[in-house]
Amino acid sequence: MQIAPIPTLDDATNQIRLLTAEIVAEHIIPNEHFLMRRGDPETGKRWAALIAMVKERGLWAPHLPEEYGGMGIGFLKLAYMNEILAWSPYSNPIFGILAPNSGNQKILVKYGTPEQKKKWLEPLVAGTMQSCFAMTEPDSPGSDPRSLKTRAVREGNEWVINGHKWFSSNAKRADFAIVMCRTEDAGDADVNGRMTQIIVPTDAPGFNYIRSVPVWGQEHGHHGEIIFENCRVPYENRLGREGSGHQAAQDRLGAGRVYHCMNCIGQMWRAFDMMVRRALDREVHGGPLAEKQFIQGFIADSYMDIQASRLMTIRCAELMENGLDARTDISAIKIFVPNAMHRVVDRAIQVHGALGVSSETPLEGMYRGARTLRLADGPDEVHRILIAKNVLKRYRNGESWDFGV
Repeated sequence: MQIAPIPTLDDATNQIRLLTAEIVAEHIIPNEHFLMRRGDPETGKRWAALIAMVKERGLWAPHLPEEYGGMGIGFLKLAYMNEILAWSPYSNPIFGILAPNSGNQKILVKYGTPEQKKKWLEPLVAGTMQSCFAMTEPDSPGSDPRSLKTRAVREGNEWVINGHKWFSSNAKRADFAIVMCRTEDAGDADVNGRMTQIIVPTDAPGFNYIRSVPVWGQEHGHHGEIIFENCRVPYENRLGREGSGHQAAQDRLGAGRVYHCMNCIGQMWRAFDMMVRRALDREVHGGPLAEKQFIQGFIADSYMDIQASRLMTIRCAELMENGLDARTDISAIKIFVPNAMHRVVDRAIQVHGALGVSSETPLEGMYRGARTLRLADGPDEVHRILIAKNVLKRYRNGESWDFGV
């Protein structure tokens, strides 16, 4: 994998990209077969050495402010950095970005009180605590977070929480969960204002971890099912003001969708690189695959998918960086980019044959990830509706859509 400075980017952003690429391409990717061996003492040493290298070069925790040991580089620089990190599935934890902890850290930075930051954020950053995010429910449509049923009622100086969550990332290992709860009166006219995020220790009475939800055949994954039965936590565990939970979730998901798309582009880039090299090296029916027109079509179509995805995502990120309304563009990239990744990785798998569906390459994991992203953070169908509604609203108001903005 090679990378060159982008003339339209500032020197600081290009330097971050180049330093990140050097570590990922020269030190992480060559060690992937070792890094996947969990529990091996040699593996632990390699992880520790790579993390130390990242910290030494000032690239640790780019999503966090400097006061919490992060880089404090801001949204757009992190988006560009994510594109490079995604070359390997092991980069993010080595650079200190590990979901859902990283998302919870950012929410605690923005909404947490000084006491909450001391008690929950600092240990989370130090790695002495783990967290999970509990929002999705088995009996509520994930495409409409305002329909969530888990309820928290105030009794004196405590919240009493009852409800059912699943697909709660990292639930089994977590020391605490950030839980999306309904706290407002059901008759409140402001639907968005009924939600509050509450910090719930996993050892609190009434917090019941049920099981790991199998995903893509993995019986012992990271997505847990939780039942809250009269679970009591201090009232002070509320994050932000009461009723701010929906906005906090949108803060998390809006930027997260851009990061996910930049991650997709980085993975597409690697899949493309693997596909082209395989096509050049693999001999079949009297010549290399690269001479076959079907394969040349794969290469051309993948090139177009990557370029279109990248330009769309960068434009959306720039809108957000400048404080402009990017809701339509967020929905557009949320649909287009994972679908483009699905196509690019599928072609790369086809070129690799049986090797492509094995775990000997990262392609099968990329394929599962691309399909999952068509559901995660809102299904494609909901985002299509949002795009159409936003466009129609402009036209009904006597305006047209300005594609230059």
